[in-house]
Order: sequence, then C-alpha cells, then structure tokens
Amino acid sequence: MTVAYVGLGANLEEPRRQVETALQELDAIPRTRVLKVSSLYRSVPMGYATQPDFLNAVAQVDTGLDAPHLLAALQAIEARHGRRRSFANAPRTLDLDLLLFGESTLATDQLTIPHPRMHQRAFVLKPLLELAPEASIPGRGPARMLLEACAAQAVERMA
Repeated sequence: MTVAYVGLGANLEEPRRQVETALQELDAIPRTRVLKVSSLYRSVPMGYATQPDFLNAVAQVDTGLDAPHLLAALQAIEARHGRRRSFANAPRTLDLDLLLFGESTLATDQLTIPHPRMHQRAFVLKPLLELAPEASIPGRGPARMLLEACAAQAVERMA
C-alpha cells in the first residue's frame, strides 16, 4: 500500500457538491481508501482569470494501485463529472490531480510525480500542509517553505 495525495478542485455546477461527491467516489476506487481530507479552500483562478473562483481540497489516500492505474481511476471520476479539457486553465466541473505518490518520482508522457506545478500553488500547498504539516515535495523541498514563496496568492480556508 502507498500513501498518496490527491488535489481536488471545481468551479462549475455546484463546486462544493462536485468535490464532496468526488471524495465518495475516490473512496470507492478498488484497493484505495481515503484516510484524511483537508478543509475546503477558495482560490482565485490562475492563468485564465475570467471564471468563477475555485473550491479546492486535498485528500490523503492509501492505495494498492500503482500510480498510472490510480491516475486512470481519477480521470474516470472526472469524466463522470463532465470534465471537459477545452483549453489550459479552463473552468471545470472537477479536477483531480495526483500530487504525491509515496516518495516516488515519475516522468512519463501521461504522468509526472510529484505534480509538476504543485510547488507553485498555494491552493495545493495549504490543504496539503493541513493534512501533513511536515510534507516535503521530492526534488523541491519542504512544502512549508514552498508555500512562503506563494504568499501573494489569494487562498481562503472555508468555515
């Protein structure tokens, strides 16, 4: 079994419901169990700014799947939620990112672990640190230090 971290985000079609439903579906992936879930965080869009704010969270899971099979299961959940990949940073019903997979690093055409931009995103780092205060991103360093470099990004923990 491997402990992995999955980023969840949504800004269309009732984002809170999208994230909550996706967490149930994540827990139903064969040989995979959700261990912990962060609070929800509101963040402003990055890149394409003319869209609603996002709701984000991070889930810690324990999985017996390898990383490519876990990614495929995440993409199947996105598809069930109507995810369309029209252009980079587009609005979305649901986005599931495999952030970390144990201590593994991987770079293929389909998957890069750790997630290649997570170290630049406060909306990923804040909820990750809520779950794992001592988290470190392979090849990048302690998540807490990386978050300091993202201090200008507007990310608000939801009550």
